Amino acid sequence: MNPILNNQENAVEQLYDFKINSNFHTEKVKKWKSQQAPIQDLTVKDRELFSKYGFGSQVKPLFSTISNGIAHYIKTQGYATAVECGNKKITYKELDKASNRLANQLLNAGVKRGDAVCLYLYRSIPMVVGILAAMKIGAAYVPQHVGVAPIKSMRYIAKTTQAKVIMTLSNLMDKIPVEKDQTVLKIDEIMKDSTLDSDLSLPKSLRARPKNTCMILFTSGTTGVPNGVQVTHQNLANILLTAPGNLGIRPGIRVGQILSIAFDMAAWETLGCLANGGTLVIRGKSIQETAEKVDVLIATPSILNSLDASSCQQIKTVAVAGEPCPRPLADLWSGFCRFYNSCGPTETTIINTAEPHYPDKSFLSIGRPTPNNTVYILDEDLNPLPIGEKGEMWAGGDCVTKGYLANDELNAERYRPDPFLGGDHIMFKTRDLGRWTETGELEHWGRVDDMVKIRGFRVELDGVTNILECIDNCEQAVTLKYDNKTLVSFLTPENTNIEAARKGAEKALPYYAVPEFIIAQETLPRTDRGKIDKRKLLELARTHIEEKNNDHASN
Repeated sequence: MNPILNNQENAVEQLYDFKINSNFHTEKVKKWKSQQAPIQDLTVKDRELFSKYGFGSQVKPLFSTISNGIAHYIKTQGYATAVECGNKKITYKELDKASNRLANQLLNAGVKRGDAVCLYLYRSIPMVVGILAAMKIGAAYVPQHVGVAPIKSMRYIAKTTQAKVIMTLSNLMDKIPVEKDQTVLKIDEIMKDSTLDSDLSLPKSLRARPKNTCMILFTSGTTGVPNGVQVTHQNLANILLTAPGNLGIRPGIRVGQILSIAFDMAAWETLGCLANGGTLVIRGKSIQETAEKVDVLIATPSILNSLDASSCQQIKTVAVAGEPCPRPLADLWSGFCRFYNSCGPTETTIINTAEPHYPDKSFLSIGRPTPNNTVYILDEDLNPLPIGEKGEMWAGGDCVTKGYLANDELNAERYRPDPFLGGDHIMFKTRDLGRWTETGELEHWGRVDDMVKIRGFRVELDGVTNILECIDNCEQAVTLKYDNKTLVSFLTPENTNIEAARKGAEKALPYYAVPEFIIAQETLPRTDRGKIDKRKLLELARTHIEEKNNDHASN
């Protein structure tokens, strides 16, 4: 048993979590049972488990919008610190005043409910002011990290969203692409301008409503043109203002803000913290320094793997998502804090599955459907698969976002009517492979794109990676398809025993799934969003293979 369970505070939190999650999705399950056609080929037992495992609990979020959540804490703890950034702090009351100044300037610039406002800057207190100002008038903020996002992408995003206004910082003006019909607001100057205080009130009619878009997040664009995902207040409230997505955040809890502002998990940090009354601690150059002084940390496994866990023993809760989590990493951190392994693409609002992990668990899962959400394991014809069989995960319920901005073709491909919930419900094609365990948790089996063919045989790249991560001293691994006959795996740290890794792979895998090249490195390259950079790894693999071939030729 994990020793953390003996802690009285955590026991109380777990009892609270159980009480609010124990009300099963009865009405939605009744709707599903009345529509038997999609599951008619399942056995009676599998039909029962389909509803038992696939439907999350029914829980009403504490507030209907993120704005209302933040407004509550502005009213009830105005003098509490809302955000810290280095030696700078801002209270909830000061944050309210600063964002009102900016919101009024947005209105003066012609921004209306439902409009998009670009937020082009870097992690800072003005970033939070900009987010809140946009929400206060029912607008959607569109974040991009200046210095990371190419100018071409920023220009494309502003055009696609039809943004009238770009919010930024005064020292970034020369880095922002601005068209003739766009207005630029310098948040750091406006938020401190007391001459704007003559009328800070905002009409109640402007307040965001649950169906209003709260943010538009653009994908990284690694496979082509970036696509903007429209995320509503209802989507966000459903995951951030219910357990486990709220991560136990409450007044007095310090939450790290370490991720890129353009990444959906940064909204988990920022909005999840403020809408639950916590204190947001924005990092400087060192992620480690921030991790050592917060209670809650949200990260990708690759970022978490770069930290010294022995110096972070004060942390109460860690949540990871965005990419597969190595079992050794989950075991390490769950030994001293509550550790959530989660999954979900941006299109299903940050995460739509989560589950606490403990070192003595027999396997590492991505959990169960979060409240008011559903997960279905379907075949290529969208028929439910028997419990225990691998298939593609489709997500349904309140997590499903409004769709891609200005991309009807992709919307038609990835968003479909939900035949299980019925009515006007929509489900989303995640392109993640998974299967249900006997206990009703989901095992993640990689992306559909990671199901490759090598020498004519089908290979699951994540399956190869999981075997390698079981090798002594291996902290993290990744396996890539180099060409139609070659697999390449990378391991960390650099002193991992390559020969032991190869023997372990040969013992557990068919010959065609054993990587031809296994390369150990001290660290794995990461993208600006904190995930493993597979493009850079393929470049490293190419260099390594060419060097090996040259050595053989010279000999």
